[in-house]
Amino acid sequence: MKLFGLIGYPLSHSFSKKYFTEKFEKEGISDCRYELFSIAAIEELKNVLDQHPELCGLNVTIPYKQQVISFLDETDDVVRKIKACNCISIKEGKLKGYNTDVTGFERALQEKLKPQHTSALILGTGGAAKAVEFVLQKLGIGFTYVSRKPTVNNYSYEMLTPAIMADHLLIINTTPLGMYPAVNEAPPVPYEALTPGHYLFDLVYNPEKTLFLQKGEERGTAIKNGYEMLQIQAEESWRIWDE
Repeated sequence: MKLFGLIGYPLSHSFSKKYFTEKFEKEGISDCRYELFSIAAIEELKNVLDQHPELCGLNVTIPYKQQVISFLDETDDVVRKIKACNCISIKEGKLKGYNTDVTGFERALQEKLKPQHTSALILGTGGAAKAVEFVLQKLGIGFTYVSRKPTVNNYSYEMLTPAIMADHLLIINTTPLGMYPAVNEAPPVPYEALTPGHYLFDLVYNPEKTLFLQKGEERGTAIKNGYEMLQIQAEESWRIWDE
């Protein structure tokens, strides 16, 4: 029995086990199963690998997409460039890292992308944000990061003015703010400055409509959650594992 799984902490929000279990059942893949490995520190990955020699692949989620790289034997070009990994192939004891978030985000984003969406705010600076940055660069969309504390190149949330919001019509939430069960949280941006020309994309998929997206929808913005992105990245992970 081939084993696949997800490492992260916590994993109460996980989409992956349900998705892959249903996929295996629906497609008659009887020799594979998918499990969750909630690890409180990335160093525990070694224990997971030792205890489950049948592991053939892993997905990686918050907060380990960057930390996991030091445990890999090899990485693909995208991981080397953005220094974030969310998919690992395990063959003959060797771990190779990939980033399927890039494919998922690019394809999901484009459904509602319009010509005016030439400049973006990326909320958050973690591993998922690196995949978003890579895609925006590829598409020729300018961007600025927003985080709790300002840096030379980043805005803080407190720095966001109506003028800045007007100059950035694409806003992408890469933070876990608003994720179930903390559904009453949202990134502290000036929502009153949103217009129907804005596009809000939230990498969170549970709940289906986060407070971030609700506040945008109330002001007529285009909105999209992270569910399609997750579906696409999951299928891309399977393509890698099943080679």
